Amino acid sequence: MADKKEKKAEEKQEKKDAEKPEKEAKKGKGDAADTGEKKEGEAAEGAEGAEGAEGEGGGKAARKKKLIIAAAGVVLLLVGGLGAAFVAGAFKHKSAEAADGAEAGAEGAEHGDGKGSPAVPQISYLDMEEFLVNLNTGGKQNSFLKMKVTLELPSPAEKAVVETQMPRVRDSFQIYLRELRANDLQGAGGMQRLREELLLRVNKIIYPAKVSDILFKEIIVQ
Repeated sequence: MADKKEKKAEEKQEKKDAEKPEKEAKKGKGDAADTGEKKEGEAAEGAEGAEGAEGEGGGKAARKKKLIIAAAGVVLLLVGGLGAAFVAGAFKHKSAEAADGAEAGAEGAEHGDGKGSPAVPQISYLDMEEFLVNLNTGGKQNSFLKMKVTLELPSPAEKAVVETQMPRVRDSFQIYLRELRANDLQGAGGMQRLREELLLRVNKIIYPAKVSDILFKEIIVQ
């Protein structure tokens, strides 16, 4: 009996020993599976975290880019506004200066105060009738002078005064011309002396009015 019990105990122990490696193998497989699943879960979580971090980083970069573009737009608007204001101000300033200059010139021309452009002189001209006089020859061969002159006047107001005194002017010219000799009228020097003498006589008669110059239209000595 004792031998049988011992034998059964040994068989039972052998059976347990035989089942133990199989259980350990199953347990190892289960642990490996759990470990694999855990690693896969961790890898998935890591990938999701990386995607989240990348998405967050991309969002920040996009927002930063938008802010930069918006700031650049504001700067361009400010620069454009300042440039337009500067151009408008400069144009307005130049226009005001031009208007002031034109107004000053108009006032200077009207009042003759010299601040604007000088007033254009209103020169007037008066033709005298032709002169035909005998020259002084000392009793020798006759010689005569044919002359046409124009009086240059500084303003039309002088014209009325000269016309009023024209008979006296002609008389003074006639007397002077009859005293001349033919050689007195030779050359440019003779013509200049004649001009000065006639100018002196006419201005003496019409004073305070004035003749500016004597212009010769025709002079013939025969």
